[in-house]
Amino acid sequence: MLGMLDWVIQQELVSGQLFKTGAMLYVVKYSGPFGFIKPWTAVRDSETFSQQFLTPSIIEGIEKKLFPEMLSENGVIKKIIRHRLSYCGIDIQQERTWSKGGFIAKKEKGIYKTNLGILNRGVLIHPNLHLAFGLRSDAEQALNQTICLCRNEDLVFPEILTEMNLNEFEQIDGFELIFSTKDDGFKVGYNRFDKASEMFGELKAYGTPIRSK
Repeated sequence: MLGMLDWVIQQELVSGQLFKTGAMLYVVKYSGPFGFIKPWTAVRDSETFSQQFLTPSIIEGIEKKLFPEMLSENGVIKKIIRHRLSYCGIDIQQERTWSKGGFIAKKEKGIYKTNLGILNRGVLIHPNLHLAFGLRSDAEQALNQTICLCRNEDLVFPEILTEMNLNEFEQIDGFELIFSTKDDGFKVGYNRFDKASEMFGELKAYGTPIRSK
């Protein structure tokens, strides 16, 4: 199992090796109508805006969905080397919720009350997600699957597989969380796959991450 520091070191080594050797990345572009990445600090706030980046646990979850053979390994990301997320804007949508235990209706002082609530979600519009793989076979497997970003209803669909070097990948517009230790980044939550260990990262914006089209 890789701890956060081990993962950061691994990523730095991978990026450095790609720069030195000119090795190619195999990048799959996904797109969809909506995306909502719940911030780790949100509980049941009346209004919550989507997070603009993917955390290590989200990347690991996507990898496990694309590659079921990774389900037995926790706290490890082996296939997805880099990622980039862009979108066209944020739209407020309403979501109906209810408390744990299901729907409840009761009458108090002649007034019927329920445990239903309406939450406002700031949802990403037309998100584009680029996932970079080190092996073409991994990218081809990912190209045949959909993923969620990140609710079940927020499907994004594979569009195209592109072969490029690291310098070319750095020209893709979008946000990317560069995973780090607490000394170099800010806290982004707890890793459900790695005994709820703390996650940290440095958020970088490349080009124009909020697209006009």
